[in-house]
Amino acid sequence: MGRRRRPKGRNVHGILLLDKPVGLTSNEALQAVKRLYQARKAGHTGSLDPLASGLLPICFGEATKVSGFLLDADKHYWVRCRLGERTTTGDAEGDRIAKAPVPALDAAAVERALVPFRGAIEQVPPMYSAVKHKGERLYKLAREGVEVERKPRPVIIRELRLLALDPPWLELEIRCTKGTYVRTLVDDLGQALGCGAHVAALRRLGVGAYDDEAMVTLDQVEVRAGEGFAALDALLLPVESALMQWPSVDLKGDAAFYLRQGQPVLVPHAPTSGWVRLYEDGDHFLGMGCILDDGRVAPKRLMATGRPRAS
Repeated sequence: MGRRRRPKGRNVHGILLLDKPVGLTSNEALQAVKRLYQARKAGHTGSLDPLASGLLPICFGEATKVSGFLLDADKHYWVRCRLGERTTTGDAEGDRIAKAPVPALDAAAVERALVPFRGAIEQVPPMYSAVKHKGERLYKLAREGVEVERKPRPVIIRELRLLALDPPWLELEIRCTKGTYVRTLVDDLGQALGCGAHVAALRRLGVGAYDDEAMVTLDQVEVRAGEGFAALDALLLPVESALMQWPSVDLKGDAAFYLRQGQPVLVPHAPTSGWVRLYEDGDHFLGMGCILDDGRVAPKRLMATGRPRAS
């Protein structure tokens, strides 16, 4: 039998809050960072278009186990809109498909137009998106000149705030649930204003509990790479930082032992429902769990970076 090939790269665990630059796809940014870290395993948590910049959490090693929770988290954006022009893609990278004069607008008129877009709304995904239709990505069909019917999808716009108005330019701040297409929101707003619009610039400021204050640029990561792995690893946030909105449960002795074997355990004063962060002896992160109907704490995703199992 042949010898099993050992995985290449370092065993790195943690989350990097990358400030993705304009011009790179999310995967290109991920691969650049992964190479600098020489990491064995890494993934990003929600794509940003090449036109967009801003927060792209990159999960290394065991942190990939929390990436799904970051994908599901709320997002926070700043967007600059160009009024009077619609494009094929809904942003500045597309071809112009319609042009109209921008009406005389003031802040009050824009505020009135924004009202229907706040709260629970439905969006039709744009053709230039990664949504699949009969196994094909919509953007691939769009590049072939094919347009198909898309079903509206529910999203929640938690905040939609006018920041600046200087026609034909408009700036907005948006807080929304996962799956929201800012390009679609801007296009629909442009239609409501009677002139059309597209995204001229987009920046993601927040993902879940993370905000832009802790972001690092690709240039900063490259500088740290020249200083060695210790300097690089100092940029990483702990895995559990993605889950700080959950309550924590501290396990001791036998309870921690049996939970690491995959068994639900009874913990006094634990929450009565929902997801929880699991710790041993107060400070050692074990992973994610949930509360069962009978009140026991059940392990769901445990970290492989934990203490060696007791013999």
